[in-house]
Amino acid sequence: MNPMVKAPGTALVAAQAAQAAAAGEERQYLTFTLGTEMFSLDILCIKEIIWYAGLTEVPMMPACIRGVINLRGAVVPVMDLSARFGRASTPVGKSTCIVITEVEGASGSERQNMGIVVDAVQAVLEIPSTEIEPAPNFGAKIRADFIEGIAKVNGKFVIVLNVQRVLSAEEIGAMGQAAAMAEMATA
Repeated sequence: MNPMVKAPGTALVAAQAAQAAAAGEERQYLTFTLGTEMFSLDILCIKEIIWYAGLTEVPMMPACIRGVINLRGAVVPVMDLSARFGRASTPVGKSTCIVITEVEGASGSERQNMGIVVDAVQAVLEIPSTEIEPAPNFGAKIRADFIEGIAKVNGKFVIVLNVQRVLSAEEIGAMGQAAAMAEMATA
């Protein structure tokens, strides 16, 4: 080795290794269907998947909230993801599941469980970050801020959802207040 050329410092090597890892970083995503479209959520926000059953409707909730379930003694709200996207409610079939997720609460300091209704769970896939493209600015059938990106997996597009935006406790709370006020106005 040329004595004039110094070996890179460990901090530089660590930074380069971190950049290389980030460039090809693979994260795991749970894929599921809603109608004919495939969506995914980062596996780190998912607690469990259960069959659709035992739902209790709650009056004066936004249209996208189907009700609540009792999950081992805890009350967990359940959102119809299709309705959240402004579509018709998900019909309950033999493959319908509730995906239990953990998201930031309304105050941002605590975590909260929320269920989402999906037509069918597909698989857990490892998707390299290099395979996820930014969401297009046009033509999406759902709000652009709900989409983290779009991945191409086995020749099909998978919409990667931003779980914090889709399941925003603040926004859903505001929708619930509006629904309650509308229901009281018609009563």
